[in-house]
Amino acid sequence: MAKKYNISVEATLEVIGGKWKCVILCHLTHGKLRTSDLKRHMPNITQKMLTQQLRELEQDGIVNRISYNQVPPKVEYELSEYGRTLGSILDSLCAWGEQHIIKEYGDKFAVLEDNVLNNKKVELLPGGVE
Repeated sequence: MAKKYNISVEATLEVIGGKWKCVILCHLTHGKLRTSDLKRHMPNITQKMLTQQLRELEQDGIVNRISYNQVPPKVEYELSEYGRTLGSILDSLCAWGEQHIIKEYGDKFAVLEDNVLNNKKVELLPGGVE
């Protein structure tokens, strides 16, 4: 029997729902990242959860896992062409979140971390490290 949804948003949330998937996807909108880069950008996620979420996003065709044949092994993740179609959804979620933060806290920069996703300039050290 084929899966049935009450409304189509259920299908969306089945793929990108949860605490971390949209955060991962927002970071990947800025280009390819290694697992260690994602972990650095999201210090509160466990390695196990990050790996699980990336695998699920890969299985759903939202991200591509790029494995380089080198020593030591190198793996990067990027949004797939299909994953890039989520851009407007992610932009809308970010815009609503900013409005909510301003409503609740006044100054969004008082509660947002310093990073490029929050429209704050972060000085990068050589090699792309913050």
